[in-house]
Amino acid sequence: MTIERFQIQVSDEILNDLQYRIHHIRWPDQLENADWERGTELNYLKSLVSYWREHYNWRAQEAKLNRFSQFRCNIDGIDVHFVHERGKGPNPLPLILTHGWPDSYLRYQKIIPLLTDPASHGGNPEDAFDVIVPSLPGFGFSSRPKHPGVNNFRVAEMWVKLMTEELSYSKFAAAGGDMGSGVTRYLAANHPERLYGIHLTDIGIIRDLIASSDQATLSEEERQYKNNASAWMAQEGGYMSIQSTRPQTLAYGLSDSPVGLAGWMTEKFRSWSDCNGDLAQKFSKDELLTHIMVYWVTNTIGSTANMYYDNAHSLPPISYIEVPTGLALFPADILLPPREWAMRNLNVTRWTSMPRGGHFTALEEPELFADDIRAFFRPFRTKNW
Repeated sequence: MTIERFQIQVSDEILNDLQYRIHHIRWPDQLENADWERGTELNYLKSLVSYWREHYNWRAQEAKLNRFSQFRCNIDGIDVHFVHERGKGPNPLPLILTHGWPDSYLRYQKIIPLLTDPASHGGNPEDAFDVIVPSLPGFGFSSRPKHPGVNNFRVAEMWVKLMTEELSYSKFAAAGGDMGSGVTRYLAANHPERLYGIHLTDIGIIRDLIASSDQATLSEEERQYKNNASAWMAQEGGYMSIQSTRPQTLAYGLSDSPVGLAGWMTEKFRSWSDCNGDLAQKFSKDELLTHIMVYWVTNTIGSTANMYYDNAHSLPPISYIEVPTGLALFPADILLPPREWAMRNLNVTRWTSMPRGGHFTALEEPELFADDIRAFFRPFRTKNW
């Protein structure tokens, strides 16, 4: 299948069915004086669903999303949806951005104009990028895999084909966070000749440090990370355990209930962002609901959970990354990595400690994120690609 133009066109049938479901809800009880410590707080979710029912306009959001240049092409049997916006400058650098869970390609929607047209946002046109933002397989408007084994490693192989065979970039830049960090690191480890450099906002959960039984071999910072990670896994990692072991069981409830889906996702946006417990500090209701809607209208919560299973059960080991690597670490993100571990495992040439922001980096702090991307890749610009 050749590259085809793509427009989001959700059927009235799907939207009408959603309206019926959010008008006929059976709410659970909540213990008196309970807040968010047991999960998504009931009154907040009722307020969000009320807005969803009475005020949210999917068609308006759909029109905004369709302003991006969107495409689909088939790679390894999966129809991959992606945004491809050309840069406005003398020599745009191709850059592929990869998202994670529970967000989507919308993680990067605010920075696309900042990176493609820096001159219109107070920047230098020489910093322009051609920006490619794919939806991971089974996420959003990419098709759902029919067979197991679609993990970060396999997606990295698909992205190489997308960038080189489909889009004809012989060399490119890559960046990502969450699952996107894993995909980007496999890109760098297995195809260093294709990359100028990679930019990451995290390096995942470092399981070898968590599992290490020899405290004497760990630095003080690594021991602290091990303790913090163990506590985080116990308190916050339940979603990961379920999605990594029983994604199909979870999918029945969340594919059938929009309120269940909203509760499952909203709690993570609150816990993982730099919002001090108040989602409105970082996200409008329209932003949150549009993320939830991308999962709902495509019925992809099950396929996104399946990627956790495949990452947990079929990922090959990853080697030292020689490609120049930039790390931009946001203070409220999940489990900031020990610096010495990062230096041992990646060729880190830029380390930025951000003044604010959380896990949803480009969505929370688009200007900070875009500035760091521009600064990191500036030395790699050339007219020879």
